Amino acid sequence: MANIKSQKKRILITREENAANNSKRTRVKNLVKKYEALIAANDIAGAKALLPEVVSVIDKSGVYKDNTASRKVARLSKLLSDLEKAAVAE
Repeated sequence: MANIKSQKKRILITREENAANNSKRTRVKNLVKKYEALIAANDIAGAKALLPEVVSVIDKSGVYKDNTASRKVARLSKLLSDLEKAAVAE
């Protein structure tokens, strides 16, 4: 354990920040799972409705670097796009 007052404060702040980031990451993961479940169930309307919310949460979360967030959004968008193309082809 730290003896210096400022280091004790940093430890407390780091714990709070870690808790906040874990909460944000969990929210993103849960929304992505919900979205992927809609895709698996071939629910195009539900997935279209949920995609803007998922994208917004990923962008605003602040726990991912820019390229990582963009990659996640692109992959989710591609899932919906592929599902729509498969539905048109049928």
